[in-house]
Amino acid sequence: MTRALVVIDMQRGFDDLGFWGPTANPDCEANVARLIDAFAGEPVVVVRHDSRHPESPLHPSNPGNALVDAVANADAAVLVTKNVNSAFYGEPDLHGCLQERGIDELVLCGIQTNMCVETTARMAGNLGYDVTVVLDATRTFDLEEEIPGLGVVRRSAAELMAGTALVLQGGGFARIATTAEIIPA
Repeated sequence: MTRALVVIDMQRGFDDLGFWGPTANPDCEANVARLIDAFAGEPVVVVRHDSRHPESPLHPSNPGNALVDAVANADAAVLVTKNVNSAFYGEPDLHGCLQERGIDELVLCGIQTNMCVETTARMAGNLGYDVTVVLDATRTFDLEEEIPGLGVVRRSAAELMAGTALVLQGGGFARIATTAEIIPA
């Protein structure tokens, strides 16, 4: 098998907790950096979210659109830019780039666990890739929404991360791993 590391939306704008709210897993960025180092000599795909909303920290005109240093300095085989949840709906065509390189195993990390990481993992699983999500190299934010028929639903970032792990692994989309499991001591 040929594998690639897919680093999703590790952007400075996600440090704006005034915009996003409380987060979980402060070790995410350090674990992503460790994964990038461990994948030296293997393809690393960097994904950047270019928000269409001018007020978003991730809009291309805002400084928060920039990648965090560990990712910006990575020797990326491909940089995919997107404005939706899935890295498979970006430019250039991620699936095509992976097929050209004969890659059939993906290791995913990044932000947000329950949004872009989960959506990309689900699509990758549906496309036939062998997918691993490195949960401690992801993070997300507390979420609260008014849902018709349910009222106000609140979940902490930690609950959302656990829920994503459960549905991805339980649904057969991906295996869940830790950084230590991917990078043996």
